[in-house]
Amino acid sequence: MTTLDAAVVLAGPGGATCTDQEITLADGRIVALRPSGAAAARDRLAMPALVNAHDHARVVRSSQIGNVDVALEAWLPQLAAIPAVDPWLTAAVAFGRSARAGIAVEMAHYTRIQGLTAYPDEARAVARAARDVGIRIAFAVQCRDRNPLAYGGEADLLGRLSPAACACVSDKFLRAPPPAAEQVALVEATAAAIAGDGVTVQYGPAGPQWCSDDLLARIGEASAAHGRRVHMHLLESPYQRAWADATCPQGLLTHLDALGLVNDRVSFAHGTWLRPDEMELIAERGATIVVNTSSNLVLRSGVAPLAEMLARGCRVAMGLDGVALDEQEDPLAEMQLAYLLHKGEGFDSRMSHHDLLRFAVQAGRFAVLGQEAGGTVAPGAPADLLVLDWAALTADRLDDTVPPIETVLARARRRHVTDLVVAGRPVVRDGIVTGVDLPALEAELLATLRRRFPDTAAIRAALPELRAALGPHYGARAFICS
Repeated sequence: MTTLDAAVVLAGPGGATCTDQEITLADGRIVALRPSGAAAARDRLAMPALVNAHDHARVVRSSQIGNVDVALEAWLPQLAAIPAVDPWLTAAVAFGRSARAGIAVEMAHYTRIQGLTAYPDEARAVARAARDVGIRIAFAVQCRDRNPLAYGGEADLLGRLSPAACACVSDKFLRAPPPAAEQVALVEATAAAIAGDGVTVQYGPAGPQWCSDDLLARIGEASAAHGRRVHMHLLESPYQRAWADATCPQGLLTHLDALGLVNDRVSFAHGTWLRPDEMELIAERGATIVVNTSSNLVLRSGVAPLAEMLARGCRVAMGLDGVALDEQEDPLAEMQLAYLLHKGEGFDSRMSHHDLLRFAVQAGRFAVLGQEAGGTVAPGAPADLLVLDWAALTADRLDDTVPPIETVLARARRRHVTDLVVAGRPVVRDGIVTGVDLPALEAELLATLRRRFPDTAAIRAALPELRAALGPHYGARAFICS
């Protein structure tokens, strides 16, 4: 049994704010809250730990490879410039950074395979990294079998390239995918290999534009049969909206619903271009939408209608997508940005503090863990707690009656994270990740990436030509003509 003292406790969505509390933890849960007289409490604010309900366990930032200020459809191929490195090292840095920022629960939609070992061994390495760091994750196994380079096929796009670039790009991207049945079976095999002790496994179809109906139908059937959750991209960019409207005239969400992929086992990343009737179907079926505010802005995908989603009864969670606004993986800044964009205009309030906390600490737990419990500081709740430096946050305060949530919204950042507790265990203490030496791992990772960067020289030479061709390809709407 351990205790944690705090000057302020933000109990979570719908909960009261308490002052000078001692929080007692045992067996991974909160046992009790009682008044505290500890002097140390004056320096701390405790709240539910944050949830990142959509990410990819990526560690290379866009600016490191010159992949900035481009649309999503041009940004994705540029990731081929990143050399393969040890999967444990990559994942340990990714999860360590998340923990340092206050994230206890994370979706790892594993769309970038290092490929240095067999897939089960790589999955084991990622799971081990999560356990070494100490956070809870869902490992979503990517499933994908069409449109590896551009929506609607590659013929038009490849025709815009020189023969040399065409050959290089084709060799890198246009490889036959495994049969749909094998991809579905791999998910269950991965679950058998790594599930448990803070790690769950989900089906991870890349998105409707990247998956055949056969693959999606098999995933829908398998999810229903096994009760396994599904995580997939949905309508992230305007080009995906145009592709969906041309490909599924009956409506994309209606089509996915018929395939068994709109229900409470499913979470959709982005939903930037959802329409009101589609939001209503998602709400009716109990699926979750994960909004990635910074990512959508950085990658020119748009601004998701988050307030409209809430108004129509959708469960909406927060994701960082590995593309935070300032490349700092700061979920506290992400909270603030989402709130500023969606709270409303003038005196019209469209997103409350309650909505924001549910978005950041609670709804994502259901998407990642499949659990309603948690996201609150109350007896019986999972002991997943974030502690902020309250002394630093209030060092210049004049009015002691300012609600703490307003202070957190106005200025809290990852630098204010002092402690993170996950399942009752200290994962960050005094600003330092306890399970791994994060600074040493970051240095090792950077050295490895620099050493291996020449490995991608051939594809990097072809990427500028590919990027230049993508704009005309999508501008001419060639992607919806095949």
